[in-house]
Amino acid sequence: MQTTVFEQLNETVYEEKLPNGLAVYLVPKQGFSKTYAVFTTRYGSIDSHFRLKNGEEVHVPDGIAHFLEHKMFEKKDMDVMHEFSRNGASCNAFTSFNRTAYLFSCTENLDRNLNLLLDYVQEPYFTEASVEKEKGIIGQEITMYDDNPDWKVYMNLLKAMYQKFPINIEIAGTIESISHITKDTLYQCYETFYHPANMVLLVVGSFDPETVMKWVRDNQAAKEFPPTPVIERLFPQEPSAVAKERIEFQLPVGLPKCLIGYKEKADGLTGEALLKRDLTTKLVLDIAFGTSSSLYQKWYNEGLITESFDFDYSGEKEYGYSIMGGDTPDPDKLVAQIKEGIRQLQQAGINQEDFERAKRKKIGLFLRSLNSVEFIANQFTSYKFNGNELFSVVPTLESITREDVEARMKEHFVPEQMAVSIVRSASPQE
Repeated sequence: MQTTVFEQLNETVYEEKLPNGLAVYLVPKQGFSKTYAVFTTRYGSIDSHFRLKNGEEVHVPDGIAHFLEHKMFEKKDMDVMHEFSRNGASCNAFTSFNRTAYLFSCTENLDRNLNLLLDYVQEPYFTEASVEKEKGIIGQEITMYDDNPDWKVYMNLLKAMYQKFPINIEIAGTIESISHITKDTLYQCYETFYHPANMVLLVVGSFDPETVMKWVRDNQAAKEFPPTPVIERLFPQEPSAVAKERIEFQLPVGLPKCLIGYKEKADGLTGEALLKRDLTTKLVLDIAFGTSSSLYQKWYNEGLITESFDFDYSGEKEYGYSIMGGDTPDPDKLVAQIKEGIRQLQQAGINQEDFERAKRKKIGLFLRSLNSVEFIANQFTSYKFNGNELFSVVPTLESITREDVEARMKEHFVPEQMAVSIVRSASPQE
């Protein structure tokens, strides 16, 4: 078991790669009452086209990763959620664009809950009858999201930004696409992406790392796994231009919802370069649009935005985009104001004092977040999959200069890379 000490943060990570390829990470937090465990596969909604080891190309229905997540909880003779509850734990799962995670939190019976987590995720059980039943359940979920204004304005922005890359496809798929899912396609995706070598187990909380690692070793040693599959994901070549400059949609809303997105022009970054780009972009956004910025104060005082106004950046190896917006009485004015505000900031440059304040704020928020086992559990694996360490965030932030931020602002916020998504109610005359 390898030990890495992050002295600046007073954090220690214990890690081990098991013979079956599973990467195990333990982050002990003495004095904490709650322990989190997250078992994650590098498999998400964008992984619908891949090549098998025999050279065969496979296209599976959109939404199958999310469908598979649902089906993993169904067993022949056991109610997984009930078992966790009996052990005093709360369990959950989620599917994103590029990963599927199964997790629990508990204050007792860590050994039982950890073995249960590993066992139920590594013992799939699908029947044609249960698959057909699940289609109705997930179909209702899809319909619910279609009627959710916040989700609709977000997904429409991705559809506006991306022409071909599958991030523009709903994570749950469509009612039509999931109708093509079968027991056999579920097993095929499971066997391809749920091999231990494509997965990471993280445990964070109050425990003895040697004891927990032994539990995991013993659990995995008692199971047989096929040879490690070679996973070749096949993605379409995404043009640099956005798909559409604007998408508008109508749903019952009190105020219109408006999101503005800037699509990343280049992809392929990993490791330190990807982490630095991610943190630098988030600093730009905070300096430009944070609650202490002159733009935010002006728009809020004028009533152009509400407290719902927010911003974020999502940067992965295959894609990246920044996003900003919220509820507004005048979406067109907000779009124009954001474009003009960015243009002026690009011309004038960033004040050193504003830069230093934003960096201190970002570091402070991150350090406070490390007091939450939930935060570490939810973020650690995401950083790992991108070739980074969660605990490297602070030194990377400290290395970023004002010149880095100004260069990034000019590189990323390009008018041709911008798209807009608006959801508003139908006008009375309609």
